[in-house]
Amino acid sequence: MKCQHFSIFLTSLLLASACSGPSKEDKQEAQATTPTDTVATAVQPLKLPAPYKTESVTHRVKVIGWPAGKTPVVPAGFTISEYAGNFDSPRWAYVLPNGDVLVAEANTVPNKTIKKKVAAALDLDPSKSLQATSANRITLLRDTNKDGKPDVRETFLSDLNQPFGMLVLGNNFYVANTDGVLRYAYKPGQTKITGQGQKIMSLPKGGYNNHWTRNLLASPDGSKIYVTVGSGSNVMEHGPENEERRANILQINPDGTGEKIYASGLRNPVGMDWQPTSGKLWTAVNERDELGDELVPDYLTSVQEGGFYGWPYSYYGQNVDPRRKDERPDLVKKAIMPEVPLGPHTASLGLAFYDQQAFPSRYQNGAFIGQHGSWNRSTFSGYKVVFVPFEGGQPTGKFEDFVTGFLVGNGDEAYGRPVGVTVMPDGSMLVTDDAGNKVWRVAAASAEARGVAQL
Repeated sequence: MKCQHFSIFLTSLLLASACSGPSKEDKQEAQATTPTDTVATAVQPLKLPAPYKTESVTHRVKVIGWPAGKTPVVPAGFTISEYAGNFDSPRWAYVLPNGDVLVAEANTVPNKTIKKKVAAALDLDPSKSLQATSANRITLLRDTNKDGKPDVRETFLSDLNQPFGMLVLGNNFYVANTDGVLRYAYKPGQTKITGQGQKIMSLPKGGYNNHWTRNLLASPDGSKIYVTVGSGSNVMEHGPENEERRANILQINPDGTGEKIYASGLRNPVGMDWQPTSGKLWTAVNERDELGDELVPDYLTSVQEGGFYGWPYSYYGQNVDPRRKDERPDLVKKAIMPEVPLGPHTASLGLAFYDQQAFPSRYQNGAFIGQHGSWNRSTFSGYKVVFVPFEGGQPTGKFEDFVTGFLVGNGDEAYGRPVGVTVMPDGSMLVTDDAGNKVWRVAAASAEARGVAQL
C-alpha cells in the first residue's frame, strides 16, 4: 500500500507542472484580442480558433506492444510486414549507398529535473517516450537475398549520446548525437565502425520534451550539411539565452566549419528532404503546446534560406502567440506561412519524398510524414503515417492517411508509435516504430508480386 501511495504521489508530482501557466484573466484577454482566424495556406483554408478555446490537457497514450500476427494497416494495393524487430526504441533509419539499412536506437532520458528522473526510474510514462536509459547505438541490417527481410544484423556503432540523424558523404560517416555531430572514416560495405570519431560540431543538448533529436541532410552536391535543432522550451518560457542556436536549421561545411543559421523560427524541425521535382528543401515541424486542443497545427513547409517561420512569437504567419505578445513585432511581420497543415499536436517527425517508381504514380514525388502522436489533446491525433500529394514540385492537396492501425480502437492504448519514414532503393518504404520496437516495411502489392516471381 505504501508503494501504491508513493506512486500516486510521484504521478501527482509529475502532473503538477500542468497546473501552472496563464491565469484565467490572461486567457480571457487572449481570446478577446486574438479571435478565431481563417488563414490561407497553399492547400486549404485553415481555421485557427482563439487561444485557450479549450483547456490544455495532458492525455498520454498507453503503449501495449504488438500482439503476434498484428500489423499496422495500409491502403488497398499495398502490403505491410515486419522488416525487423527486437529493437530498443528504433527512432530513425538511413539507407547506405549499398542498400544496407542503419537504425538509430535512442530515446528521451531524464534531464536534471527530479520529477523526470523519478518518472523514468519507476517507468511511469505509459507512452514509452521517457525511459531511464537509452540504447545509444546504431544497428546495421543487410538483406543479402533481396527478399524484403534482412538476414544480417550487426551493431554498427555504439556508446553514442542519443544518436538520430545519419549520413554518408564521400569516405565519411556522420552521426548527429544530441550534443554534436561526429564524423568517422567509412568504407562502402563495412558492417561496423571501428575507428575513432571526430566531433566536428558541438550542439546544445536535450530540449523541450522530445526535442533532443538532431537530424542530418546533405545538399545535393555534397558541399553542405543541414542540421536540425529543436527548441529548448515550449514557447521560450526559460528566456532567449536558453534558445541560442535552437529552433533552427543550421548549415555547415562537411568538416564542421562555416556554421550559419539557414532558417529560424522552426520550433522543432525534424524530418528534412529535397523535393525531387523542384530540388527545394522541405521540413516537418512540431508546433507549440498548451493553447488548447486545436492549436497549433504541426506543418510541412518548404524552407527558404534566411526565412523566419514564427516561433516563438507567432504561428501561421502573423497570428501572435499571447504568451509572447508585443515582444518582436518586426519578426512577426516577416513570419512565413507554411504550406501544409498536418493537424494539431500530431508530433509530425518523419519526412521522405517518394523518389522511386514502385508505388502508383499518384504517390511519386509526394511526401510521407510519420506522426508520433499527441499528448496535449483531449482526443488523440497523429499515430499514423500520412501522405501529401505533390505535382510540379508543389503540394496539391491536404494530407491523407496512409499507414494507420497504431491506436487500439477508440480507447487510450496503442500498439506502437511511428516516427521515421525511409524510401528504399527497391521502391518499398520503411517505418520506424520506436514504442513498438519494430521497423515496418510497406510495399506496393504489384511490385511485391513481381519480386516473388523473380526469386
